Amino acid sequence: MKLVTNVFRFMMFATWIQFHLRIRYHTMHLDSFPVFDGVDIEYIALLQPFFEHYSCPSNSTVFAQGAEADFLYLIESGKVEISYKPYDAEAITITHIGENGLFGWSALIGSRAYTSSALAMETLIARRIRGRELRKFCVDHPEAGHVILDRLAEAVSSRWEDAFKQVRALIEDGLNQD
Repeated sequence: MKLVTNVFRFMMFATWIQFHLRIRYHTMHLDSFPVFDGVDIEYIALLQPFFEHYSCPSNSTVFAQGAEADFLYLIESGKVEISYKPYDAEAITITHIGENGLFGWSALIGSRAYTSSALAMETLIARRIRGRELRKFCVDHPEAGHVILDRLAEAVSSRWEDAFKQVRALIEDGLNQD
């Protein structure tokens, strides 16, 4: 019986190590996200320290509409539902975002509050960066910032037709606020 218990413990430990190594690998390499495909590795290395790991279980609120817009999120695994609640109606599901997607861009453009809510539909593993830190990074490293902001604007604007210029303008306005 003791042998079975020890084997079980070893298997559980090995599974735990494997899971955490997988998370560690992904969280250490931003270039694993398609949004950074083709971005100079030096730019990614400069940006890497500003990102932190984030995870939450299914059915957790990542942020609520009206909450302070702090973070932009990149999804490693899982899925979120983005919803908007008009003051005079029930909440409306805007979109679902999965692996390699990003959300929380209110933080990037310098909004004080999130304009929608994000709910984890599945266990969520993500990387996140404070919007103010990303905006400061773009000011401190303008060449890298230009490339990265273009990539983020492309990723966000792909959700609706011909929005790249509008999203890029919003991001520029956010940079000018700081």
